[in-house]
Amino acid sequence: MNKEAILKFMRQETYRPLSLRELAGVFGISKKDKLEFKKLVMALVHDGSIVKIKGGRFGIPNKMNLVTGTLECHPDGYGFVVPDEGGEDVFVRQILLKGAMHKDKVVVRIEGTRRNGKREGRIIRVIERANKTIVGRFEKAKKVSIVVPADKRITSTCVIAPKDDGGAKHGDIVAAEVTRWQTGIGMPLLGRVVEVIGSHEDPDVEAQVIARKYNLNYKFPHKVIDEAKAVPQTVEEHETKGRVDLRALTTITIDGETAKDFDDAVSIERLKNGGYRLWVSIADVSHYVKENSNLDKEAFARGTSVYFPDRCIPMLPEALSNEICSLKPNVDRLAFTAEMEFAPDGIIAHYKFYESVIKSIERMTYTSVKAILVDADESLKKRYSHIIPDLKIMEELSLKLKKERSKNGSIDFDLPEPQLLIDIEGRVEDIVKSERNIAHQIIEEFMLQANQTVARFMAHSKTAFLYR
Repeated sequence: MNKEAILKFMRQETYRPLSLRELAGVFGISKKDKLEFKKLVMALVHDGSIVKIKGGRFGIPNKMNLVTGTLECHPDGYGFVVPDEGGEDVFVRQILLKGAMHKDKVVVRIEGTRRNGKREGRIIRVIERANKTIVGRFEKAKKVSIVVPADKRITSTCVIAPKDDGGAKHGDIVAAEVTRWQTGIGMPLLGRVVEVIGSHEDPDVEAQVIARKYNLNYKFPHKVIDEAKAVPQTVEEHETKGRVDLRALTTITIDGETAKDFDDAVSIERLKNGGYRLWVSIADVSHYVKENSNLDKEAFARGTSVYFPDRCIPMLPEALSNEICSLKPNVDRLAFTAEMEFAPDGIIAHYKFYESVIKSIERMTYTSVKAILVDADESLKKRYSHIIPDLKIMEELSLKLKKERSKNGSIDFDLPEPQLLIDIEGRVEDIVKSERNIAHQIIEEFMLQANQTVARFMAHSKTAFLYR
């Protein structure tokens, strides 16, 4: 017996809602297997595949004018249920939420259509609570205190008894564990303070609130940290076997001034026919993050690094992201390289990809490259005289690539971007227009060309692939 067999039976045209005992009888479940059968049925209820209705009977939601999905609330109080199986959202008035909160998984009964033709309904059951802990501002009073959620889409304040305030002071940002949920409009949400995060005036606390609001994990689990610590921080010679050795090339990284991890590096040479050979190398993270390892699972769960104006929540622990997987200068690093050959007019002629070992010789910034190529800064030209010929060839190729891209219909949205200037205490001091110079353009054109080349290769190979 499995979930699929139960669902197949319940989806039949002639099926009517049955109790657990009746379902067990249909499948001939013996007494000793009844507990396991019940677990299967309740697992289907938990994931929203089936619903339990009055009389303890079970049925398929869409057969009973029911929809299971995720509730998306508006700060004004009403919400929309986004169906698990796709289709139009279902509008729910605040009075019909039945204590459900933002991001809860719910069952909603369709009860009509609004003037705009959209479906409208009422929530009849909360399948799974999303906000087991609420982060917000603690407001202290004599008899009871409250936590006002930082997320405006959570419209219910959480009432805190004096014995459960965890020593929080008025105005503190806290995390409160919900101890009693609302069961209807006007019913209080009860909780207890489990963590005092800090003062609402502290910029660091504000960043933590944002992270918690979007379920961004600041900390890595111990097993992930331990796995990262076990990764060697230098490239051993045996690891380079079978890789193309590019350490003799003039390889550089170009990033922002505050960058701590260097993901990609570039090398270039002019060919005898007037064309160009370009190497774009990225850190070979897969060498260190093995499939289904704790590091892999955590990175998959995070999906990406998240950048704040003055900090980063990395996808991988710093032992990898800022160390062995960062293409730092003057140390060997394992990489994956796209080697591309271009005709004199900038049209790609040949390409290949391979695992490599590289050694960056300089960590350049956008500002320093611009100062060399545009401003002709004499002190920087002297300091970086050994790579200036390569920088000029890079500039030359990037302009040809941009021209070719424009000719093919590419739109360059050169829109101004804001840059936040942070003071020593972590507060925003000013907002200025971010400068975009020739160095940005070099890296953008090279990275874009590498991505397009990979996409072209995958398309020709007719392999399932994610495109960006």
